[in-house]
Amino acid sequence: MPSPIAAANAYASLARLGAGGGAPSASALTNVGPGGGASFGSLVENALSSMAAKGREADAKAMQAAAGKADLVDVVTAVAETEVAVQTLVSVRDKVISAYEEIFRMPI
Repeated sequence: MPSPIAAANAYASLARLGAGGGAPSASALTNVGPGGGASFGSLVENALSSMAAKGREADAKAMQAAAGKADLVDVVTAVAETEVAVQTLVSVRDKVISAYEEIFRMPI
C-alpha cells in the first residue's frame, strides 16, 4: 500500500495537471477546448506523459540503488508514487469507458 505522502504527491501532481499547472506542451497549446481550456485529449496526453516520467524516475532510482548510489527509501517512494499514478490513470480510464458505454446505450 502506498504511503500517504506518495498519495498526496500523486494527487498534487494530478491537481496541477488538471489546473493547467506547469509549462504547456506545443500540442496542448493547439488542443484548446471550448472556453479556452485545455481539451480532454491534451489532459489525457499530459497525464500519460506524467505517468511515464514517474515510471522512468522509479526505474532510474532502482538502478541507482542496485549500484549502491541511492537510498532504498527513495526507491520505495518513487515506486509508490508510480503505483498511485497508474491506479489513478486506470480509474480515470474506467470512468471514461463507463461514460462512453452509457452514452452508447442512450436511445436516439
